[in-house]
Amino acid sequence: MSSQVRGGTRWKRFALVMVPSVVATAAVGVGLAQGALAASFAVSGQSFKVSTDKLVGEDFVQYGSVAVGKDLEGKEAAHPVAVSGFSKATITNMCQSVVTPKVPFGIGNVSLQLSAGTNPENPVVATNLYLDVAQLDTDAYFENIDIGVAAGSVGAPGIQPGTEKGVNPNGFAQRAKKATLTDVKQTAWATTAGTFKLSDLSLKLHKGVKECF
Repeated sequence: MSSQVRGGTRWKRFALVMVPSVVATAAVGVGLAQGALAASFAVSGQSFKVSTDKLVGEDFVQYGSVAVGKDLEGKEAAHPVAVSGFSKATITNMCQSVVTPKVPFGIGNVSLQLSAGTNPENPVVATNLYLDVAQLDTDAYFENIDIGVAAGSVGAPGIQPGTEKGVNPNGFAQRAKKATLTDVKQTAWATTAGTFKLSDLSLKLHKGVKECF
């Protein structure tokens, strides 16, 4: 793969497990930024799944980091993640799910499932969105993409506020003016946003395992 591609670039059905935040990148291996810290808070011991029909993001940036916290047993845990950032993103037909295992009183597994933006004319809208991604499957189209940028030079929206000291400014990163993702299936450890408008929000609890995908 060329270290830099300009114009429209498309990769179909790629899977992402990157070690360098509804989401995206070219299928390339990247180096872990030593001592990096992803979200500016301790993540929970549960990853969650997000699916969406379409995500259109402006000013896409991505770099490597680590999401740290404790597992459900209270032990220290760290998870390598690809942090994907967007200055603005619109998301159509978003589903988010997380499964809590072994709830007491004989309840067993409980799934929380959230949906929003089901009407394409009234999608979910987020600003300064950051996603700590562990795995991603999607069809992706990037405009004006730069691969191999130093993390400290990615430009807006930049490194997630509050985590700058934990990111190697000379580490691997990439950026694009615009990213369009369709048929998104993502596993993540954290999401942060400056604003997050969830139109047609619906939240439900289910006994057993009921995930977005």
